[in-house]
Amino acid sequence: MAFVSPVYGIIPVPIEKIEPNTYNPNSVAPPELKLLYDSIREDGYTMPIVCYYDADRDVYIIVDGFHRYRVMLDYPDIYRREGGKLPVSVIHKPIDCRMASTIRHNRARGSHNVSLMSNIKYHWVCAEGHPFVASPAERARRHKGCSICKSFGKKHPDAAAEWHPTKNDFSPYDVSPASTKSAWFICRNCKEDYLSVIQDRTRRKGPYCPHCKNK
Repeated sequence: MAFVSPVYGIIPVPIEKIEPNTYNPNSVAPPELKLLYDSIREDGYTMPIVCYYDADRDVYIIVDGFHRYRVMLDYPDIYRREGGKLPVSVIHKPIDCRMASTIRHNRARGSHNVSLMSNIKYHWVCAEGHPFVASPAERARRHKGCSICKSFGKKHPDAAAEWHPTKNDFSPYDVSPASTKSAWFICRNCKEDYLSVIQDRTRRKGPYCPHCKNK
């Protein structure tokens, strides 16, 4: 089947059924938005906005054209003249490909803001298969990675083996070895329960169990 560019299938869509994407931080200075308004007021919409159609929610998610969308939202005269509808060119792509499309559109106009997009949170999977959320900036500057792999439970399995199974409302994989939280443990020697600050279990020499310590 021959490829057909999306622009040949432009459709009018009520603006109430269009929404911004969640991954591209859009900002425009008032003077630039006013210039865009003047252009649309004088010449009309001469190019469509690009959207992905979410059939489950019956909404169109913007891939490119947020500022043209904003003009109709912010200027009632444009809304009235256009009947509350925007020209939309629809692309059918998964989220990762839509994000790439947004970047390509922005770069083609010379308006792609790398620093803003580097702060967007993305879903990652570590080498051991654990999912986690972090921005590219966090991964580059703060070396933020999988919290499970950096957790108390993962870094100190011997100590985590004494974790009390019912007295804690969090797991040893939810906290770092430097956590100042207190947690309940079961002594492997005397089998008694005891409370300890987590970082004490990783920085201080034992015995940690007060019952054994006082014997």
